Order: sequence, then C-alpha cells, then structure tokens
Amino acid sequence: MDEEYDVIVLGTGLKECILSGLLSVDGLKVLHMDRNDYYGGDSTSLNLNQLWKRFRGEDKPPAHLGASRDYNVDMVPKFMMANGTLVRTLIHTDVTKYLSFKAVDGSYVFSKRKIHKVPATDMEALKSPLMGLFEKRRARNFFVYVQNYNEADPVTHQGLDLTRITTRELILKHGLSDYTVDFIGHALALHRDDRYLNEPALDTVKRMKLYAESLARFQGGSPYIYPLYGLGELPQAFARLSAVYGGTYMLNKPECKVEFDIEGKVCGVTSEGETAKCKKVVCDPSYLPSKVRKIGKVARAIAIMSHPIPNTNESHSIQIILPQKQLGRKSDMYVFCCSYTHNVAPKGKFIAFVSAEAETDNPQSELKPGIDLLGQVDELFFDMYDRYKPVNEPSLDNCFVSMSYDATTHFETTVTDVLSVYTAITGKTVDLSVDLSAASAAEEY
Repeated sequence: MDEEYDVIVLGTGLKECILSGLLSVDGLKVLHMDRNDYYGGDSTSLNLNQLWKRFRGEDKPPAHLGASRDYNVDMVPKFMMANGTLVRTLIHTDVTKYLSFKAVDGSYVFSKRKIHKVPATDMEALKSPLMGLFEKRRARNFFVYVQNYNEADPVTHQGLDLTRITTRELILKHGLSDYTVDFIGHALALHRDDRYLNEPALDTVKRMKLYAESLARFQGGSPYIYPLYGLGELPQAFARLSAVYGGTYMLNKPECKVEFDIEGKVCGVTSEGETAKCKKVVCDPSYLPSKVRKIGKVARAIAIMSHPIPNTNESHSIQIILPQKQLGRKSDMYVFCCSYTHNVAPKGKFIAFVSAEAETDNPQSELKPGIDLLGQVDELFFDMYDRYKPVNEPSLDNCFVSMSYDATTHFETTVTDVLSVYTAITGKTVDLSVDLSAASAAEEY
C-alpha cells in the first residue's frame, strides 16, 4: 500500500464508485478503499437476513417471507430517468455491459386525497381525471408550449425569456390552477419543494422535457428504469470499470485516516499502520466528519408486502410523489415500490419505501400519509439517518466530500453532485451527449 496515487477514494457508495470509474478512465492512478467488507456503503442492498439483523437485531426472519437470498432491498432506493444523466453516464462509460435494466410500470401523484397517474403530454392531459374540462385545455396548451420549446430557436419561445421570468409567471400566463401547478412542479419537473416557483422558468421547462423524453423511450407507463437485482449492482459495476482501467480496490480496511501536510493539504491515507500517499481524496461524509455539517434528516419506512399498491393498476413497480402542499409539509414525500419482476424479492412479494425529509423526530406518524397508501403490509421497518453537506474549500485542502443522499426516489440530484465533484477535481466536464436511441443500455429485458 506504500505507493503514491493521484486520487484515493474512501467509501464504495454509488457516488464514490462513479467518481472512481470516471477518474480511472481519465488515466488517473486511483486507490479505492472502504472500511466495510462489502460494496455500496450507505447505498448497499441487503438480503432478508441482513435486513432483519439491521432493524430487528437478529438474522432469523419468519419462513413465510421466503428465501433470504431472493431479497435485494436497497437502502437508498431510487429510479433512473430513462433519458437522464445517470443513464447517459452509464452509456458514456460503457458500464451498461455489466447491468440489465427493466422499465418501471407507473408514475403517480397524490392529489385531492387520491392517487392519479401523472399526465406528461398534451394528449395525456386531455384524458387525466386530475383536471376539469377547461383546465385540461389550459394544461394541454402549456404542455404543447413545453414540448415545442427549443432553447436555440427563438420562434418557439413565444416572446418569453425563460431565463428572466419565473416559473410562477410562466404558469400565470397559462392560467393553471394550484392543483395543476402542484403535479407539474413536483411529479413532472421533480422539484422537492415550492422554491422553484420563484426561480427562472427555464429549469422547470427543461425538467418537464426530460420527463417526456424519458417516457417516450419505452412508450410505457413511466419515464423510469431500474436495474434487475436492485441498485447494489451499480457500485460494483463502476468498481469493475475502475479496475479495468487500473484502479486498485481494498475492502475491509479499518480506520482509514486522512493525513494532511503542514499547509493543510491532503497528503495520504493511513490504515493498519501503512500510508498511501496521494494528491487528492474523494470520500463520503463519514470519512471526514470535521469537513461537513448536518443539513437535516431523512425519515424512511420499508415495507414487505404480498400485493401491489392499491389503485395503481396492479403495477409491480411504481413511484408516487406526494407534493408538500397536499400534506401541509415543507417538502415532498415519496413512495417507491418494486417487486419480484425486478428480482428484488421472491415471487409474489413486493418491497415498498416511504421517504421524506424529516420534519419531526417521529417517522411513524410523519410517514403515515404514504404508509396509508400501501394497504396491508407483512412487515414494516422504520429508519432515520442524518444528511450532511461539505463545508470545506477543496481548492485549499484537496478533499472532495460528497453530499449525503436525499429523500427523493430518483437519481437526477445524485448524479448532479457526482459530476460537479468530477469537474472540481479534473477541471473538465463529462461529455454526456451520447446518442441514446443508438444505445441498447436501457432496453427492457
């Protein structure tokens, strides 16, 4: 281990593994270490015995739940946009050869105390029970405007500068109701709270276009895809990529201590009495607690069920977004469900998650609106974890710390964090202008 590296990566969470892969492909000499004896860190997948041990303190779940090995329960469950940044990163790095994906059945929104399918196009808006007749026409006109909008073609702007007017002003021009604004902003544009209403409209329009483009990739019920056997496959796939390009991996390395020189710059990592020298360190917040601050908590419920979520057209994999305004909260709540069709549970079993940015210290009561949508559950587990963000200046200490995972059930915010860290390290941006139509990466298996 007494060698010198360009970058040492600490932790094998998805963010760290993507960065390790990208930096190795760039030709940097990378050492990747983890204090655990498994890949994934906080974003690992657990079998049933591991899940039981973590939440119940024992590893003997009831026999009626099926074989432990048939479960792959993600600790940070998130779907991928079929046309989104993570899929583009997978294709850019050719990691797709290590993975198989399947389309997600449904995308829903909670509105007026009911679950509704999310309309994403002008034609779907006309059919949606979310809106009355006149509101449907106004929504259709708005969707047509968004679908036709081309940043490079002023004719499609209809005299509006979306970098200057706010989302609220754009919506007012189309006369949309609060309920319509709610599902557009939260279930289509995937904003986590209502701050977007006072920000430039261009970002919301781009997010809506991404949703529609992702939906069109499969002509299915949602814009999302998900790996067979769960997200635990993703960190390992990027680890393989890093290894192919010369990256070195060391698991089960206790007490990874980051070392600094007299100027406060990172100079190496020590474990078990050996020090590997380096120019830069990439890590999750747990490895450098003095360089992060707590920004909140995530409350989470994990349910094992024997049926699909009611009122979702018997869908075996879905996302439901509960906008903050519908619940009287400060941020959204999310429901994620997957099943044996994605090989994450035995046949006939479903895994559901309810998650939210914690606003109280009682996840049982706080998550009740989402849990009530699940119907009868076989088993239910509750969890809370702290969220951290880096507060150091990487240009001064060469430490690049990732941000903790949020409560969302999609990956767009996660990959944005990864790519910004990559740019800070290398001074380059990842070229994600891949031809997705020519790529077989996300085809349904």
